[in-house]
Amino acid sequence: MVPVSVLPGNLSMLKFSEQDPYSPNRCRKRAMDALARREHSRAELEQKLAERGFPADTVAATLDRLCEENLQSDERFVESFIASRYRQGKGPIRIVAELGNKGVPTSTVHEVLAATGFDWFERAADVRRQKFGEAMPTDFPSKAKQMRFLSYRGFTSEQVQSAVDR
Repeated sequence: MVPVSVLPGNLSMLKFSEQDPYSPNRCRKRAMDALARREHSRAELEQKLAERGFPADTVAATLDRLCEENLQSDERFVESFIASRYRQGKGPIRIVAELGNKGVPTSTVHEVLAATGFDWFERAADVRRQKFGEAMPTDFPSKAKQMRFLSYRGFTSEQVQSAVDR
C-alpha cells in the first residue's frame, strides 16, 4: 500500500477539493440542514446559501436537485406556512403578503390557499371571540375597534363584517 503523501499530484487536489468551503457537497449539506429544521421556500434557501458565500450556479444546481428529489417543495412550504398562520389566528390577506415577502410565487400561494378548505369566516369569529369575549359589540367605537383588529390580522372585509355581526 502506498502512503497518501507519495501519490502523484491529481489525487492530492482531490483531498483539497473535499475541504473547499464552497463545494457543491457543502452547499447541499447546508441546504439539507436548513430543511431538517423546517420547510423553506426555494427563495429562502437561495438567500441563505448566497449569504454563506456559495456561488449562484452551485446554489441553483443544488436546489434543482433537491426539488427533483422532492426534498424541497414550495407547495409543501406554503401548506405548512398557511397551517401555522391559521393556528395563530392570521387571515388570508396577511398570509398571502407574508408569503410574497418570502419569495413564493403568487400563483402557488393562491392554489394552495384555495385547496386548504379552511373556513376563514369561522376563524375570524373565533379570533374575535378569543380577544374580546363572547359578547358582541354594542356601540360603534367597540365595533370599530374589533373590526380594526381583525383587519390588521389579515381577514377580508366580508370576514370581518361577518365576525362582528354574528
